[in-house]
Amino acid sequence: MILGSLNVHYIGAFVIYDLCTMDKTLIIQTAFIGDVILATAVIEKLRMSFPDMVIDFLLRKGNESLLDGHPHLRKVIIWNKNKGKYTGLIKVVKEVRREKYERVINLQRYFSTGLISFLSGANSTIGFDKNPLSFLFTKSITHQFGTIEKPMHEVGRNLSLIGDIVDNQLVRPKLYPSTDDFRKVETKEKYITISPGSIWFTKQWPHSKWVDFLNRVGESHTVFLLGGKQENALCQKIKNLSQHKKIEIRAGEYSFLQSAALMKSAEMNYVNDSAPLHLASSINAPVTAVFCSTVKEFGFTPLSDNQATLETNENLNCRPCGLHGKTSCPQGHFRCSNIEIERLLDRLK
Repeated sequence: MILGSLNVHYIGAFVIYDLCTMDKTLIIQTAFIGDVILATAVIEKLRMSFPDMVIDFLLRKGNESLLDGHPHLRKVIIWNKNKGKYTGLIKVVKEVRREKYERVINLQRYFSTGLISFLSGANSTIGFDKNPLSFLFTKSITHQFGTIEKPMHEVGRNLSLIGDIVDNQLVRPKLYPSTDDFRKVETKEKYITISPGSIWFTKQWPHSKWVDFLNRVGESHTVFLLGGKQENALCQKIKNLSQHKKIEIRAGEYSFLQSAALMKSAEMNYVNDSAPLHLASSINAPVTAVFCSTVKEFGFTPLSDNQATLETNENLNCRPCGLHGKTSCPQGHFRCSNIEIERLLDRLK
């Protein structure tokens, strides 16, 4: 990979490269899987605009494999939040300071990442005004959600942090599965994928509805059920209740990048408002997203060329019930999950 431009000093017969003057940028996103995927659009935009820029990325432990083999990153810094969170924070601050970054771009609105940004020693620290330490940044940008009349995607919000140095054209997030990743998931069958899980209950289309959907999917399609290890039991439940004869569970078996590679060649990928949605966007795979308690205006819809977001047609004054969903329906009826199966089947046609 091409590193940033170096200042060259000649002392007698020796050439000394001043590494401290390299145009080095750190992107901070230590939230969840989907957040890291969406943050990769910032990497793409910076690389398009500044081919020689050195770009590093700071994330939480557990998400680093998303960026395996990323051609535009020099280094990934990992913060282990689950083991000695604050000891780890001190280590991360020290590592960031050693790098002497020209700029730090903080995509998060949390105190800890604001502290890392402030203590980085970077000439330029950029973040959202909702970060409690934004008053210490050299530049803060207004964080706002879109509306029906004026939608704004999370990618657009992230790119607004670098709006003064790049153009305003939206770019997709992008991950880079390897040849081995594609080889691992290779199949000659015609197939669809379903990622039925989510951290939040009200973001999950009920398993009974996935079963009803599968019972109406022709068996000319093999069905791969995807997700992490924690979704394996849910996938097994769906398979056991379904009459479809060609269901294969891959939840917990594939890495993030292998799952993305499988989604790439699917006839359709069905997802909730959750991380697999953004996996599909990152590789421009066909995707149908089912939104229950959350709404498109939050800005987390698919970005693939072939994409759709399906929501209930009921007019519910309780929807949305929160940005991140809930562990149960606050009203007890979960009517936001009332989405006709025919609409999912139409996407497959």
